Amino acid sequence: MEINKPDPKILVIRMSSLGDIILTAPVFRNLKARWPGSRLDIIVKPQFLGAVSKSAFIDKAIPFTGFAGAVRAINAEDYDVIIDLHATLRSRLLCLAAKAPVLRYRKASLARRLFVDFRVPSPALEKHTLDRYMETLAPLGVPALHSGPELGDWNPGDTKPALKQGPLRVCLLQTAFLGDCVLTLPLLKKMKEVFPEASVSVVTRPETREVFAASGLAGEIIEDRKKTAPSGLAEFSRLAAELRARSFDAVIIPHRSLRSALLAWRAGIPVRVGFSSSAGSFFLTHKVPFSWLLHDVERNLALLSPLAENLKTAFPGLRSAAAPAVNGAAVGVNTGSAWPTKRWPAEKWARLIRGLAAEFKTPVLMVGGPGEKDWNAEIERLAGPEHCLNLTGRTSMPELMDAIRPLKVFVSNDSGPMHIAAAMGVPAVGIFGPTTRELGFFPYGAGNRVVETRLDCRPCALHGSKKCPRGHFLCMRLLTVDQVLRAARDAAEKN
Repeated sequence: MEINKPDPKILVIRMSSLGDIILTAPVFRNLKARWPGSRLDIIVKPQFLGAVSKSAFIDKAIPFTGFAGAVRAINAEDYDVIIDLHATLRSRLLCLAAKAPVLRYRKASLARRLFVDFRVPSPALEKHTLDRYMETLAPLGVPALHSGPELGDWNPGDTKPALKQGPLRVCLLQTAFLGDCVLTLPLLKKMKEVFPEASVSVVTRPETREVFAASGLAGEIIEDRKKTAPSGLAEFSRLAAELRARSFDAVIIPHRSLRSALLAWRAGIPVRVGFSSSAGSFFLTHKVPFSWLLHDVERNLALLSPLAENLKTAFPGLRSAAAPAVNGAAVGVNTGSAWPTKRWPAEKWARLIRGLAAEFKTPVLMVGGPGEKDWNAEIERLAGPEHCLNLTGRTSMPELMDAIRPLKVFVSNDSGPMHIAAAMGVPAVGIFGPTTRELGFFPYGAGNRVVETRLDCRPCALHGSKKCPRGHFLCMRLLTVDQVLRAARDAAEKN
């Protein structure tokens, strides 16, 4: 099928659901790349109009409120082609009634139903929905230059904040877990690039302040002692007063909690930017769409979209004041996690450590927090102390970074130290059980690896849980030592 017009009018049909609609972003991006002046519309159910209004590439959204009205709306526009990405009986009937040629994606409905009902496998199910969307563009001669979600697919839709002239005081508010803080570092770096003359402060917990200090990007680090203060309410009031006294002009809030948004509002900061899915979104002045399809690094960078256009940046280097650790290890492991279901079984870790020690001809560095001493001691016993260099609970944050820095590869459960390794350029292998890559927290960077088992029950939680909801824990039990060892070897060799 050829389109000879330089600026064609194209309609995409994808009426639901939200996740599938979000997946259409690369389709629209590729169409705009092929025909920059094209008119690109979409027909969706009314409840999704707000979502598609955030698209940087969709010109018009047509609400589907009834079959007859939809047919009239479609035919009134005289489209050059209709791309049916819904592929249901309703969308097929719409296309039959429309006065335009139609392209339709192959849904593999039968294969999907056979697998769900009878567990009949099919090669058709190995192809991602997004890949099927891209195939639909091929008859139009549209190359798949953009094959996945990207920064800038969805704009915030809010007006650009009016900031005062002259030097600004800007705050980054991130009081979540260690891994979340590490994945916020590129955002902090980009804030410094967007506001080179600004004073940039970071609000974080005492146990994560060293992560931001190691970046050298924070002019000031303000501690939120919400976990250790005798009174949570008193600590909230103290911190709000401290932030108010600094007269910040803007705050960026990656943490999607009610408390964080309320804190920024209570501190009287005039420009408050956070995610639209934040529990405290009504306290924000500018809300940015949250997409599970982006890595958490890119999601965080998107928070600057109301303030800047070029949102790409690299991980900042991490430094510390500690002397370089001399441990003789070439490979390290982090076997623990705050969530029991994110821990690969101890006997598998022990076998992996013996395999890594034999492969790399050095003891294996073991790291972890004070609460993981017993867990790691048992793994050390099973693996053999001669194969282990156990620093569990014996390192500060700068010392932990220095211990990881010289390694050839670092193997970890889905946790903060995995992100520290990736941030410092150490090849990281993530063992993922209850969580999945699609949540956006996999180790960032092309040279890193994720080892996981495909199960219908994954993910069972955003961060993990105390026990497997179904009682079988297959997401971790099915992962073999050989799989992880191969991934570690491959990551180290390609570094």
